[in-house]
Amino acid sequence: MFDRPDSGERAILVHLTFHSGQEDLLELKELAKSAGTDPVHVVTGSRKRPDPKYFVGKGKLEELKEAVQNHAADVVLFNHPLAPSQERNLEGALGVRVVDRNGLILDIFAQRAQSFEGKLQVELAQLKHLSTRLVRGWTHLERQKGGIGLRGPGETQLETDRRLLSLRIKQIQQRLDKVDKQRHQGRSKRKKAEVSSVSLVGYTNAGKSTLFNALTGADIYTADQLFATLDPTLRSCRLPNSSEIVIADTVGFIRHLPHELVAAFKSTLQEATEADLLLHVIDAYSDDRDMIIEQVNQVLEDIDADKVRQIEVFNKIDLLDNIQPHVDRDDAGNPVRVWLSAETGAGVDLLYHVLAELFSITKVKRRCYLQPDQGNIRAKLFTCAKIIDEHIDDFGVNELIIEIDVRHLGLLKEVKNEDCSGIRLNV
Repeated sequence: MFDRPDSGERAILVHLTFHSGQEDLLELKELAKSAGTDPVHVVTGSRKRPDPKYFVGKGKLEELKEAVQNHAADVVLFNHPLAPSQERNLEGALGVRVVDRNGLILDIFAQRAQSFEGKLQVELAQLKHLSTRLVRGWTHLERQKGGIGLRGPGETQLETDRRLLSLRIKQIQQRLDKVDKQRHQGRSKRKKAEVSSVSLVGYTNAGKSTLFNALTGADIYTADQLFATLDPTLRSCRLPNSSEIVIADTVGFIRHLPHELVAAFKSTLQEATEADLLLHVIDAYSDDRDMIIEQVNQVLEDIDADKVRQIEVFNKIDLLDNIQPHVDRDDAGNPVRVWLSAETGAGVDLLYHVLAELFSITKVKRRCYLQPDQGNIRAKLFTCAKIIDEHIDDFGVNELIIEIDVRHLGLLKEVKNEDCSGIRLNV
């Protein structure tokens, strides 16, 4: 095992090219910087398939050894998932810590998590990742030595660790289940109150949090780095037509998001799967934006959010030449894309109006008079309408003042009612 130094770590980055499943070297550099390391050297190469023992070939392994010595590196970061045995063999050969892509992302998430739920989710993902790598820390206990007083405990310590890990994972999962129920209750209340929800999704560092602050007036942390914000945040937003929606800022996506994180952040990502609309925030200045859009849509498909209506928001147009804020529409006149700059505020008003167009006010206020035998209608109104005031007269007639969506007005066809939207109510 290798301890983490107190100062910043000098990192060697390793990026190999295969025929399929490629990662981006630039993304690895950004991940390394976001983790707080100092990339001092990059080792690249190409292979038909990974070496089963070291992932890299013997020649590349020697090159890595020289690079670690010449640059006094503290850690070697691979831009690929490594098997536990490969990671262990590499550490033994190089004499420094080796971290694969999944472990690097998990480390960044551990640094960024602030809320109770976020820390639990990251710990759960880390423990599941660690459970496959326990063996490397206890190699001195895995052998039975001969002779009296020399017989070791064998794998007893390893089994104990696995049991403790399993117990801790179970405890965290139980806590997350409680948090998930609370989130579900919150979503149910919003649905009952017929408050529409919008989730910001997109590649990490596309400007989601900056746009979230611009739309809601919030002040959540933003920075030019991957996974600057991790914990989901919900805020209400009043549109130009006076209707109110709830906007959720979700965790940023990345190419080939580790399965441990997708599973651990299932409850958080559910804000996207159950939203009424997704605002897919895209870095318009990125050279790889088309490929990134495809990657994000793949993650949305993985979490079953690909069926939710989506509006593309091309952000950072202030970095582009001759691009003004505007809205693209399809042949039917429906908005499909908004070009804006969340940093300068240019075009944010266009997004406001697009949201107002999509979530137009459909609620009206009615004064209803229910007869004593119409209790079933009253029960239905309590389910799908907001009850502003209720009064029963001496004859048992129930007078209700409600706010109801126009699509539910059919419930009032057998009830004496009148529109009171323009009347000032003293209730």
